[in-house]
Amino acid sequence: MQVTAGAPPDVGGLLALAAQVEGWFGPMVDDPGFHEAMDRAIQRGTAWVVRSSDGRDLLGGLLTGGRAPAYRLNWLVVAASARGRGVGSALVRRAIASYVRPCRVDVVTFGPDHPAASDSGARAFYHRLGFVAGADAPPGPDGGSRQWFHRTLS
Repeated sequence: MQVTAGAPPDVGGLLALAAQVEGWFGPMVDDPGFHEAMDRAIQRGTAWVVRSSDGRDLLGGLLTGGRAPAYRLNWLVVAASARGRGVGSALVRRAIASYVRPCRVDVVTFGPDHPAASDSGARAFYHRLGFVAGADAPPGPDGGSRQWFHRTLS
């Protein structure tokens, strides 16, 4: 599986992925702020994608931000058809490989009581990648609980 930097032609694929998870994250496809964040990450080289073997579709995407010593995973999505196949792990590992160390990597995910916490598997996913749960974060656009997860890299 190859993780590459996102490029302007990937915007349609990223929006298609966003449409799959709007139930968890709230409206994004028609949100100008999300479009701006996506464009900014692509321009900065902090957007990562995994394409299908034929190159037609995106299987996953990750938008990141920050700079040493503090980085952030801003948005991670894996196509429903590709979940559980290592796409998300590959995206996070690629982003982390680009970070200047020592550093801290932060991400906000679903709180333990959020219905999507178990449906998405996000909390367990970040734990498997070495992240630890931190403080509560502000509620998401759906009003559901969110929590910070952190990982320190030496």
